[in-house]
Amino acid sequence: MSEILNIRQRSEKEEEERLSPYAAKSRDANRERLEEECPIRTKYQRDRDRILHSKPFRRLKHKTQVYIAPTGDHYRTRMTHSLEVSQICRTIARGLKLNEDLIEAIALGHDVGHTPFGHVGEEALRRIIGHFEHNEQSIRILTVLAQEGRGLNLTESVLDGILHHTGVGMPKTLEGQIVKTGDRIAYLCHDYDDALRAGLLTQSDLPEKVKRRLGVKPSDMITTMVVDMIEASSGQDQIRQSVEINHAMQEFRQFMFERVYNSQNLREERRKGQYIIQALYEYYTQDFSKLPQNFLIWAGGNKTIAVVDYISGLTDNYAIDLFQNLFVPRK
Repeated sequence: MSEILNIRQRSEKEEEERLSPYAAKSRDANRERLEEECPIRTKYQRDRDRILHSKPFRRLKHKTQVYIAPTGDHYRTRMTHSLEVSQICRTIARGLKLNEDLIEAIALGHDVGHTPFGHVGEEALRRIIGHFEHNEQSIRILTVLAQEGRGLNLTESVLDGILHHTGVGMPKTLEGQIVKTGDRIAYLCHDYDDALRAGLLTQSDLPEKVKRRLGVKPSDMITTMVVDMIEASSGQDQIRQSVEINHAMQEFRQFMFERVYNSQNLREERRKGQYIIQALYEYYTQDFSKLPQNFLIWAGGNKTIAVVDYISGLTDNYAIDLFQNLFVPRK
């Protein structure tokens, strides 16, 4: 038994000896609520496991990445995206001798606050209530709503990385900074891959600078950007990209917004998704008794927050089915 009790301490010691001086060490991690240490897992390993086994993470399996409620088996969902972000960022962390467990926890949890229909739902809620950001909702889910209103009591470093994986803020840890850029690498390359599969794009459509600097195959693009991040960040106290690759990545991103994310081909489906979000919001705000009452408790009685918490947690298919049950006459 004594040998088992020393596993966590052994792992913490190995972190101190093996990882970069710039790496976040699990021994130094803090939680909002103190709790007894696990005899086997470090704090970051426990955070990763808590997120992986949570209901909000499982719901990502049926939440949109780009295509609303896709019927094909091979299109990305929020869950596969999160797993791919984790893999890409762990590769970078290993090259820089940073903490892979912290990376994995941030990557797996970064998108749990996404609404049904992805950014379409996020934009709909933002238009309705004035302010809604999926990264902030991820924090609310992980600290308040998960575990039937108890939250997961994650470490500050994990929550910081999730909160700042998008937007203007910069994560405090290098691990969080890796996820901030690695998330973009993942969604650009994999959404491009899905667009090829859907027939929205061909490789020849890519801008010349993107083809020249990054390549045309998604796997080659990922490798180029991962290697560049490792080389540019080695021995540094912040995560960087070379100017050349960063410019190519920005051009790639602009191309994807113009040709895929805001494309005419997807506009009608986006409109339908936003209409469903709007209709559900109006339905529950007009009659709060229809809302599961736990959400009112978790929102401290704030009815608007309760409705947003409920709707934003729905999966694509559940939101569609709910809309049909509430508003479409039965045959």
